[in-house]
Amino acid sequence: MVLLRRVIGDALRARRQGQHRTLREVSTAANVSLGYLSEIERGQKEASSELLTSICDALGARLSEVLREVSDTMAVAEQVEGVLTPRGDQPVPELAHRPRTEVATDGQVSVTVRRDNALRTTLRTTRNMRPGNAGNARGREVVGV
Repeated sequence: MVLLRRVIGDALRARRQGQHRTLREVSTAANVSLGYLSEIERGQKEASSELLTSICDALGARLSEVLREVSDTMAVAEQVEGVLTPRGDQPVPELAHRPRTEVATDGQVSVTVRRDNALRTTLRTTRNMRPGNAGNARGREVVGV
């Protein structure tokens, strides 16, 4: 299962790294401790809406842009059965020898899901920044437990 806080953290980290900024620079601008920002980016802490707004302001982004990006990623991930929710009454199979990989796309966002075992799922997204510019893609990875 992929957690929303991990997708949010990944989106924030991707924006920060895309600007070639350090955690220290953004944490100072957002008035949040460096350690707490790091935990948010790694999906270990849930950020309040006020804190998310402050981090987005520090990154020069609108909260709605970041949440739209997260929403798009989650929507595509939902197309892969069992990624965001358990598979109903089916038990999660143990993957003894090799991971299982599935791909879903909506044309602008592609999500590759790799299930290493019952407790580890890796969600890798690739997003075309502009619909007419397929060469300008950004990839990111979220690991859910």
